[in-house]
Amino acid sequence: MKRIFLNKLFLSFSLALLSIYGIIYACAGGDDWDFFGYNSNFTPETFADKSYSPLFLSGAIFYGIGFDTQHNSRFNENIKSDWADYLKGKADTTTVNYFLIGDIAARYYDDKNAIKNKQEITDLHVYYKTKKENKSSQKWGKKINLKEEKIKNFVEFLYLAQKIETVSIREDFWSYEPVAAKTFNDAKMIQSIENVYNTLSDPFLKNRYWFLTMKARFYSNDKQKAIDLFNKTESSVAKNTLYYRALAYVAGINFKQHKYAVSNYLYAQVFDKCPELRVVTAYSFQPKNQSDWTKALAMAKNNNEKAALWALHGYFKDEKQAIEKIYELDPKSEHLNYLATRLVNSLEQKINNSFQQENSGENQKPKSQTVAQNKVENKSKIDNSAFDLIAKISAAGNTERPYLWDLSLGYLQTLKGDYANADKSFDKAAKTLPKTELAGFQLRLLRFVNNLSKIDKLTDKNEKTIIADLNWLYTELPKTYKGQEFRYQNASSWSRSYLSSLYKEKGDLVMTEIFGESRYSYWNDGNAFYDNEKNLLDIKSFLAKQNKSDLEKIGAGIYSVKLKDINNFQAVQATFKNKIPEAIEFMKQADSVQYYKFLGNPFNGNIKDCHDCEHAAYQKRKYTFMDFLTTIKEMQDKVAQKEDVYTNSLLLGNAFYNISHFGNGRTFYEINIVGFGSSPYSFRNAMKNMITDNSLSKMYYQKAFEAASNKEQKAKCLYLISKCERNDYYNKKYNGINSYWEIQDDKVNFIAWNSFKTLRKDYSDTKYYQDVIAECGYFNTYVNQ
Repeated sequence: MKRIFLNKLFLSFSLALLSIYGIIYACAGGDDWDFFGYNSNFTPETFADKSYSPLFLSGAIFYGIGFDTQHNSRFNENIKSDWADYLKGKADTTTVNYFLIGDIAARYYDDKNAIKNKQEITDLHVYYKTKKENKSSQKWGKKINLKEEKIKNFVEFLYLAQKIETVSIREDFWSYEPVAAKTFNDAKMIQSIENVYNTLSDPFLKNRYWFLTMKARFYSNDKQKAIDLFNKTESSVAKNTLYYRALAYVAGINFKQHKYAVSNYLYAQVFDKCPELRVVTAYSFQPKNQSDWTKALAMAKNNNEKAALWALHGYFKDEKQAIEKIYELDPKSEHLNYLATRLVNSLEQKINNSFQQENSGENQKPKSQTVAQNKVENKSKIDNSAFDLIAKISAAGNTERPYLWDLSLGYLQTLKGDYANADKSFDKAAKTLPKTELAGFQLRLLRFVNNLSKIDKLTDKNEKTIIADLNWLYTELPKTYKGQEFRYQNASSWSRSYLSSLYKEKGDLVMTEIFGESRYSYWNDGNAFYDNEKNLLDIKSFLAKQNKSDLEKIGAGIYSVKLKDINNFQAVQATFKNKIPEAIEFMKQADSVQYYKFLGNPFNGNIKDCHDCEHAAYQKRKYTFMDFLTTIKEMQDKVAQKEDVYTNSLLLGNAFYNISHFGNGRTFYEINIVGFGSSPYSFRNAMKNMITDNSLSKMYYQKAFEAASNKEQKAKCLYLISKCERNDYYNKKYNGINSYWEIQDDKVNFIAWNSFKTLRKDYSDTKYYQDVIAECGYFNTYVNQ
């Protein structure tokens, strides 16, 4: 993802936003899938503190969270912990938390209870002021000692704090338009808060009233007084979270006053010292031009402040430059960690893992690459200056987390084809690697990528070097890894493609398919490999083989198509070819598939094609797939013996019609090899032709017509034949169309098919004729034109 330094997508907001703010929730959420997680071998969570997580390289505004939605709750845990310590022995944690944030559970079910704590705080304030009991004082007097000084201090502080919350707490909403920020204009109330601050001696309370005063001034209509107060008092204030929250207010006010250099300099201090506000300050940091940036950098009083500025600069503009500058200033800076992950992640995004040539041209099938061609291409994409920088820092070994640089270097050495030195880098990293699961997994994954990349031609010897890791990657991790961070999916898909390419170079089509199977087709258009009879029989033999090698066992294990699926596919093919005895034998070998039931009666034939209607209709008997085939066989035997030819032929026509795309039994052919979809265009050509061909249905309807004993029967056969003619007309009309979107409207919806003409000419006196007019709009239009 490319970020633009001086032209950000959104206006700065959060603690620093003053006159307007916009929160857009419509298209993002904290749990949204992030492209980078599935296109990367380098897990940033392994290397950087959690506070940097939203700033990892991402396709969203912020990694993992989409948008920052913690404006109201970011400091809840800090606040609860601080007050719990202050009130220790005076009130239990549950009581403290209730007064601070209310009944969280009630918020989802009862709005009245959700705000009850605020009203009770007000009631207790009145109790202290008037000395008169009320419902709240009576209730809480039984649970805590209201005469205790610390309890009173707690309640009185919350009473004043919730006044400011009327403008500082944001409601959850999204808006495409700027929303005017609220201001707190009760000057007397603000002054009374400041007066309390000035008179207090208790350090804990004094610190909180100082921050409350800063907050009140920030949300007032005279924000300069917040800066004045801060400048006057900052030397005597503890440099804790409250201090840096207040400093963020000052930064925001300076931004509003167009003092961008000052604003950005202050935001960088907050970014450096207050991890909870890193996502906020990163969003709010906004030099308008190079002059702003230069001035902000000149304000830095020491190397730490300069490093913090570069850390933010690197987030928006150039990680490599930022790393260079910070490393010169302070090799131990923790900001280097997250910037390094962004740099490595951005480098690996350029890598081609598809083993297909890029830019093959529009509507052209991509050309495949050999392993050697793919390596040459990827080596050329590595930024040599970035590689040299990482190599330099790795060699020095003087950073906070040297294993980060060693692993980064090893990974890039792998991509450059320097496998021996990559091994050395990984060995070096192992010496300082933390003993965590994630770190261990990361090292193992990168070692595996390096080991597989060494293989240009598979042999019994080199296969053994990857077997354990392939089992870990394909089988163990998906079953046992419960975390969300570790990025192993890319290595899993890449290694399959790599092995498939090696087998393709050997001419082993079966193993090429086994490891190269496409699992993520958007249209679920099945598997064209099985359209070739030899391929089908060869892979069937492979899957049935008992003496597989270790690598073959792994391939068979991960291959989604199993023997039962192939037998099922052969049963479907045989059915559409009217080879029913073969279909029955294949279906017997399809395990439980033979017991699947049709959703509708596959032997019914109706005027309108409405599979949903037929699925919902009452069915005296539910047919399994095997029932269906054996019943067809019985009917065909009877037709061959001239037994009730009309009825059996009619039902056979219905049966073959219903398993086509136009009937009620599509589930018969919707399998992983054939494909899935509500439109014929969802299927590859071979399968599209198979499922849209009604020639068998038409043949049996013709037999029924010839055997019919009265005009009603003949009328029915003719109409059912016309449906086949209609479908054939559309098939031919749109046969050359690859997509629904290519269809050109020629204003011709239907034509008078031969059966339509005969039905109108010779059978207009039948009841079935009237039924067709009532239900078929095409026919009704035809006869009334």
